[in-house]
Amino acid sequence: MTAECQRQKILVVDDEADTRMFLCNLLGTCGYEAVAAAGGTEGFQKAKAEPPDLIILDIMMPREDGIAMYRNLKLDPDLKTVPVIVVSSIGRKSFAVYRKSHNLWDDPARSPIGAYIEKPLEADELIRAVRRLTAPGPVSAG
Repeated sequence: MTAECQRQKILVVDDEADTRMFLCNLLGTCGYEAVAAAGGTEGFQKAKAEPPDLIILDIMMPREDGIAMYRNLKLDPDLKTVPVIVVSSIGRKSFAVYRKSHNLWDDPARSPIGAYIEKPLEADELIRAVRRLTAPGPVSAG
């Protein structure tokens, strides 16, 4: 398979098996190669082993949270440019307050979140964000 024909790889990191299955199936039917991880540690290891084109990351997970994984991604020279879609049951405004109160991602050397999508996920909204962030050319944060 030539590089032009290879499907773009998306890493789905979520502690809920149903959500991982839903996202992997949705991405597969839209022409992407989906790889799943059940937590932040596993997700980071998979990203290091084979960097994806995009990561869909649940922020609120027990034990291995997505915030730690996001920090690790943005501090890693090989992964810092991989776009990330954050998904969470926490509303966007509440998450912004949480992020600010914990001084998360205020370092200008770190890239912004590619998209923030609240759960329950809307398939159309997610696929629009995936397409925008995997399209060739410069990516704008959303």
